[in-house]
Formats: sequence, structure tokens, C-alpha cells
Amino acid sequence: MRIAYLEDDLDQAVVVKNWLLEAGHAVMHFSTSKDFLKSVGRDSYDLMLMDWLLPDSSGIEVMRHVRSTLKAYTPILFVTQKDAESDVVEALEEGADDYMAKPISKLELLARIKSVTRRILGMNEKELPEAAPYKFRSDSTTVELGDEVIELTHREYDLARFLFSRAGRVVSRAHILQSIWGFTTMDMNTRTVDTHISRLRKKLSIGPENGWHLTAIYQHGYRLEKYNVEEK
Repeated sequence: MRIAYLEDDLDQAVVVKNWLLEAGHAVMHFSTSKDFLKSVGRDSYDLMLMDWLLPDSSGIEVMRHVRSTLKAYTPILFVTQKDAESDVVEALEEGADDYMAKPISKLELLARIKSVTRRILGMNEKELPEAAPYKFRSDSTTVELGDEVIELTHREYDLARFLFSRAGRVVSRAHILQSIWGFTTMDMNTRTVDTHISRLRKKLSIGPENGWHLTAIYQHGYRLEKYNVEEK
């Protein structure tokens, strides 16, 4: 899972980031709201983790901007020292999906992240995506399409699972590159993503005939979504 983390306390950020990395998440840390908003405005994430008290803004103001400008809904989990009931109510009413008061524990944070993403996005990284007429197999890198068994490379299989588990959402090339290859855009050319997407589209015959659209979003990334029968 790819997480955008806004926290100006660098000591706290190091600890939490290490927890998340150890749990298998990809984390992009930002210490200012300006850098955070710049990134989430041009990139995609599965979750936003943010503090309330920031040097150049407030977490509430950042969240308002996110909710009013971003088309794709991304869960937001607040982690802050503000623990009054009125603070919790304000954050939730303004658009937060969950709220944790510092100090926090590793296990509770990881559990909250799983709960929020499963509840809001229906995501569980360990489960196979529901993608009829495609059927993913957990014991191999094959995908069944009717009576056909399609052999994929490990990378193609991981990419297919990634896209189908995020069906309906726009995912950036950087998001894909980091989640599937473990690289940032500085480490690897994003054309690699385009090449693998094209190959996967052909292998799985992704198109209206099988009920799915895989669309390139100009200067951003891709969106895989169910085909609307009314379009026929």
C-alpha cells in the first residue's frame, strides 16, 4: 500500500515510517503541507496519514483542500496530539476517516490502516481481487478467463492484481512503479510501466468484450474500470 505521510516532527516521522516500511507499505514522508499537497495533487496514494499541528498550515486545512480538489477519494487517518472530543468530532466531520491521538502504538496504527482501507476502499492486499470474468489463482501466476488459462510473468501477475484491486481509481505511474517494482520515478523510467500495461492488456484481452476498460490518463497514469453496458 502506498501512503502519503504528513508529519513535521522528524523523530516521530522516522519511527512511524519504519513501522510502515516493516509492514510492507511504501511511504512518502512530507514535513510541510506545501510539499504534501503538491505531491498528492499530481500523484496517487492508497492512504493519507497526517498530523494536525503543522508549521505552515493545519491538518484540517490540508484535508479541506484535499477533499475539495481531488476527484479520487483517498482515506485520511489523523495522528495528532489533539485529543479532545471536540477535536475528534471536527476532524471526522471535515472528512477524516479515522483519528488517533498520540502517543500511538505500532500494532494499533497498522490495524487502523487495515480497517480504514478495507472499509473505505474494499482493499485487502492479501485477498485476490473480484474481477469477473477473470479469476486469479493464488497458487500460481495464472489468470483464468472462461476455459482459458493465461500464463503471466510474476511482474505481470502482480501488476494485474494491483490494478484490479484498485478498480475504478486513477493510479499514477509513480504509484505503480513504486508498488510493483519498488522504485521511484528517479530510479526507473516510467515507460517501463506503459510497456507492461500494454502487454498485460493484450494478454488478458482487457476490453469491452470482457467487461473492462483500461484507460491511460494523460500525464498521470491509468484507470481500470468496469465497462458500462449502457455504452454498448
